[in-house]
Amino acid sequence: MRLARRSLLLAAPSAALLPSLATSPALAQAPVADPRLGERSAGKAEATPVIEYFSLTCSHCADFHNRTWPQVKSRLVETGKVRMIWRDFPLDQVALAAAAVARALPPERYEGFVSALFASQDRWAFARGADNIAEIAKIAALAGMSRAQVDAALADQALQRGILESRMKAQQEFNVSSTPTFVFNNRPSPGALSFERFAELAGVSAS
Repeated sequence: MRLARRSLLLAAPSAALLPSLATSPALAQAPVADPRLGERSAGKAEATPVIEYFSLTCSHCADFHNRTWPQVKSRLVETGKVRMIWRDFPLDQVALAAAAVARALPPERYEGFVSALFASQDRWAFARGADNIAEIAKIAALAGMSRAQVDAALADQALQRGILESRMKAQQEFNVSSTPTFVFNNRPSPGALSFERFAELAGVSAS
């Protein structure tokens, strides 16, 4: 299925993507202990936390994840200096669908799946005439997810609502308006970063 790429309006993100949910009183309520909406992160709990707000259809996010994230992971996360926390900020319906599938995976498969999506973004997100969902499902299959499970995630309005609520919270808490946006010590920094700049803003040694 090829999704219509409707951009998300910053003032009313849920209305732009899910009109039927936007009018529901439940939109203002927090999801009830849904583990799929829990923290997705990498690194030691005591390490310096860095939040990344990203959209899976954002080319700048893909550039960071393809070029810079491997260095951040090996030199800062795996060495115990930084704990990377990922939060969804979908920019359109295709990104929302991909985020829902990612969230439906077991937490230990999340980072690998997201990295695979960014590595193949041109194929599933932007290729002319591409069947977005079929391409996402192919990548999800490599992570052990069946097509039926993919379809279930895409049909789950509570899951999508939770993702959109996270997006609205980012706007309210850190005034996020673009992706990627990184938050270092409660200070947002928009735009893809080099490894050296990332380490500098995190306040950790790059060596």
